[in-house]
Amino acid sequence: MFTFLEHYMPQFQMHISKKEFKEIFVSKDSGGRDGELPSSSKTKNVYPPIENFWLPPSVAEKMVDAPRGGGLGSKLLQPLWFRRPSKGSLKMAMEGKHDPKEEKAVDKLREMLFLDGKLPTKFNDYHTLLRFLRMRDFDIEAAKDMFSKFIKWREDFKTDTISKDFKFEEKEEVKKCYPHGFHGVDKYGRPIYIERIGMVDLNKLLQATTLERFVKYHVSEQEKTLSIRYPSCSIHSKKHIASTTSILDVGGVGMTNFSKPARYLFTEIQKIDSNYYPETLNQLFIINAGSGFRILWKALRAFIDPRTLAKIHVLGHNFVHELREIIDSSNLPTFLGGNCVCCEFGGCLFSDKGPWNDPDTLALLQVISSADETYDNPENALLDDTQKIQALEEALEETKKKIKALEIALEDTKVILKDLTKHIEDLRS
Repeated sequence: MFTFLEHYMPQFQMHISKKEFKEIFVSKDSGGRDGELPSSSKTKNVYPPIENFWLPPSVAEKMVDAPRGGGLGSKLLQPLWFRRPSKGSLKMAMEGKHDPKEEKAVDKLREMLFLDGKLPTKFNDYHTLLRFLRMRDFDIEAAKDMFSKFIKWREDFKTDTISKDFKFEEKEEVKKCYPHGFHGVDKYGRPIYIERIGMVDLNKLLQATTLERFVKYHVSEQEKTLSIRYPSCSIHSKKHIASTTSILDVGGVGMTNFSKPARYLFTEIQKIDSNYYPETLNQLFIINAGSGFRILWKALRAFIDPRTLAKIHVLGHNFVHELREIIDSSNLPTFLGGNCVCCEFGGCLFSDKGPWNDPDTLALLQVISSADETYDNPENALLDDTQKIQALEEALEETKKKIKALEIALEDTKVILKDLTKHIEDLRS
């Protein structure tokens, strides 16, 4: 069983009322008794989707105040992308709303990373730092430690170049024995991710690829989601998108699906997602949960963060109505109660359907990305500034020479005028 690795640890969000959840209760639909507390005695906060902003009072009290807004130091620590001017709706879509209290914590975290020499030119934007703060319940020291390990992992795993250096040629074969993929957006505009783990053929999967390559493929897809899917959805929906709605079809899943290779994938990808891609999932809908899965679920839920459990919806076999409340039928495959078939691609899970494939959206995203690279590369920026200063100095020297020449010409003119005046006076006398 592979899906819980992708998004299902502490990366779930749910619709909750605007009050603080000090204790998270899991309904009996999640495999436990009604009102049963999670196995962990440590309570955690559940936050609304990261696209929105709202802060429970107890979390606000934990934040460390930091200067923000008008100070030059605060401005300089802001990522260059956010310091550049941008137009109306595009600016709002790409930057999203900022909660003042959350922004104080983000500014403080950014400042601490900067002082430690660990603030990178990438991934220092408001929403990225906010995700790490949320994952650590706004404990800024803990968030700083988590973010520093994230940067170190990216260096060791060579994550920044994985989209160029890693090619997953076996992707089509893998999808045949492990049906999964992105398909459309929900009604809010978030990308939809679907897996049908009950149809996984583990033997064929291991013939098509290795576990190590599958983990790399997973990371490359996470990177594509952060760098292309979310921004494309933001442009398309004209509002900030930063999380995924996932559907897990567990029809036919039982204990036999949780073999040693599956446990390895579970552990590796859960570790990667929890530590390096926190707070990137909006909701998870588990459908077609039969008796076999429920037995497995009772074992799995003990290892899942309580905050995650509160964001999982177990729908059983009657799921169509629930899905259609948040997803239009045109973005739901027929096997999920929708009317999409994507026959030209060989099926919906092969299509990667979504705004991230729209040429106009990608063109605009490329312009933004190119500008980011220019502004976010301090060496290039310094080089450009040096060249401009040098050109200005050369122009200033030329101007000085011309002014000197004019001064000499003016003195010569004065002498000539003086001689001419004397000559006229001599003629009169």
